[in-house]
Amino acid sequence: MSVPPVLRDRLRLPVIASPMFIVSNPELVIAQSTSGIVGSFPSLNARPESELRHWLTRITQALAEFDAQHPQTPSAPYAVNLIVHKTNDRLEHDLAVVEEFRVPIVITSLGARPEVNERIHAYGGIVLHDVINNVFARKAVDKGADGLIAVAAGAGGHAGTQSPFALVQEIRSWFDGPLVLSGSIAHGNSVLAAQAAGADFAYVGSMFIATDEANAEPDYKQMIVDSTASDIIYSNLFTGVHGNYLRGSILAAGLDPDALPGSDSAAMNFADGSAKDAKAWRDVWGAGHGIGNVDAVRPAAAVIDRLIEEYETARTRLSAVPVHT
Repeated sequence: MSVPPVLRDRLRLPVIASPMFIVSNPELVIAQSTSGIVGSFPSLNARPESELRHWLTRITQALAEFDAQHPQTPSAPYAVNLIVHKTNDRLEHDLAVVEEFRVPIVITSLGARPEVNERIHAYGGIVLHDVINNVFARKAVDKGADGLIAVAAGAGGHAGTQSPFALVQEIRSWFDGPLVLSGSIAHGNSVLAAQAAGADFAYVGSMFIATDEANAEPDYKQMIVDSTASDIIYSNLFTGVHGNYLRGSILAAGLDPDALPGSDSAAMNFADGSAKDAKAWRDVWGAGHGIGNVDAVRPAAAVIDRLIEEYETARTRLSAVPVHT
């Protein structure tokens, strides 16, 4: 499988941190990249829009300083997520800033735009596009995406419904480029399983909510620690697109998580949630099914060290399993 140079050699673990609305900030991205995984954030988290330039300045300077101090173990690259849907009126501004900083990896979501991909390719960046099924995967590659993020069942935020095994299998039947798997990955075992299934990288998000650096309310972080997969509700009420949310936060917003009304795609609003009184992701908090492995709020570096230890243990365990012929 073909992996571009920017994603080779500088990672301690084959993981890309998913960009989380509101939660991901420069502190978290810097901690992730200096700890050996790809750190990322949505451009819309930088508010007002002029703040995006300041965020990228902080991130690039911090990573450059780290690399100068650790020439043998430089930081991993970072990524910026762009919502390319027509409802995002900041796209042109944010894309121009991304071009200015030559962001090495751009994650695009909610619609594949060839003109966006061309501008990123022009300065040497690569594009990874979120997809929830094989049809969208083909469209994204046809429109110029370099790689795919397969968002399977159980992922935090706007999740798909397909089994990760089925989704990766269908994509790999025709696509040999970079493939990232998202969905309930919060343990080193799952990172290795993603590779065994055919992906190059695992996409890890929800467990980073419960980190010191994350821009999340203390109650949100604690709810991640206290919750399991059974506490996740799948609904399209809050943004017009189906996503996974914490039951406790829905209750706290005065809603019945077992009787939520539906919405439709015309209600899509990714700046601050829908027009409902309870806003995603401010009041109703997103999370994926994998949070049962989160048992405390920790520094991001400690979370990554734990993932690496679990991953290496899993590799050792599997290497001792007899091969049946």
